[in-house]
Amino acid sequence: MSAPLTIIGTGMAGLGLARAIRSRDPHRALTLITADSGDEYAKPLLSSAFTKGQSAAALAQRDAIGVADALGATLRCHTPVEAIDPRQRTLWLGAERLPYEQLVLATGAAPWQPFATPEGLAERVFQVNDLDDYRRFRAALERHPGQPARVAIVGAGLVGCEFANDLHAGGHRVALIAPEPAPLPRLLPPPLGRALAEAFAAAGIAGYFERQVSALEASDGGVALTLDDGERLAADLVLVATGLRPRTALAAAAGLQSGPAGILTDRYLQTSDPHIHALGDVACVDGINAMYVQPLQASAKALAATLTGTPTAVGYGAWPVMVKTSLLPIAALPPRETPARWRIDGEAGDFSAVAEDAAGRLIGFALTGACVRRKVELARAAPLLLG
Repeated sequence: MSAPLTIIGTGMAGLGLARAIRSRDPHRALTLITADSGDEYAKPLLSSAFTKGQSAAALAQRDAIGVADALGATLRCHTPVEAIDPRQRTLWLGAERLPYEQLVLATGAAPWQPFATPEGLAERVFQVNDLDDYRRFRAALERHPGQPARVAIVGAGLVGCEFANDLHAGGHRVALIAPEPAPLPRLLPPPLGRALAEAFAAAGIAGYFERQVSALEASDGGVALTLDDGERLAADLVLVATGLRPRTALAAAAGLQSGPAGILTDRYLQTSDPHIHALGDVACVDGINAMYVQPLQASAKALAATLTGTPTAVGYGAWPVMVKTSLLPIAALPPRETPARWRIDGEAGDFSAVAEDAAGRLIGFALTGACVRRKVELARAAPLLLG
């Protein structure tokens, strides 16, 4: 009989692995542990839910009871794991000690905030990283019936831009603040980033680029943001979208090899402890942490095979990132190394940018507007992310 499996985390990685395990082994004992509600939902949909008018309840595909029933698993929600003892193969859950045989860490990544939130603004300053966060943020927005809320978004990366587009489509007034000269600096070369900024501006989204927030304070029932050049902005709510950091503290405290990019694993998702594996946003697989859906799904499939007796190394394809900005559609495959050059063609928001190395080989691309249709063609010519 297969050894019981314990999974910490019930996001897309943890539940994806559990489903893949169950499809290969209908009888294996599965225990899932999560610090949140345990509801099943698709995290990428959080940044398009205002456009569609979806509540948190509508986004939840199953509640914790439904998840446990569907998987034939034990699911412990609202249960933080305080420590892992690899020598005793035991988890510390408060006063309880829970033994494990095989353990998988799918603890994801946590939002990073570059400034402190003053006391008294906790109900007006938000980060949205899971369904519970979305539920609280949406409830705050709904306290502005009949009028659009003024939302200041700090950060112009993937999450910040998608929420800016989504909140604007949902009827709210949006300001986007970022230290970079243009949005999506990790995905787009500057001319394409400026094209997105122009599309946002044309729609009424105010952009404050090459600026940073130096202070937050309560003001007239809302929030006053002071920027580093002295300009002050008024908002009803602030959404901080300044990036994610892998949740490695639990693993590091247990002595597992980890670093800024995540828990270090091999291509079989095994950590430095042979009884513990990791996948998803928390895992740095053979030197790569790709915080996107397709690598997560590939990892879940490969690890399920490995844990059910068929050792399988994971591979990542050349999968472009589809950015949910309907004001200017975007597809991008960011190069793993700094390109020798970007070859850019197009105009009026329809741009095709190809990243090349010194030998002229394609190593990535970025597409906007009508040029997004080239994503399949260019992806076929691009190198695998993890071959």
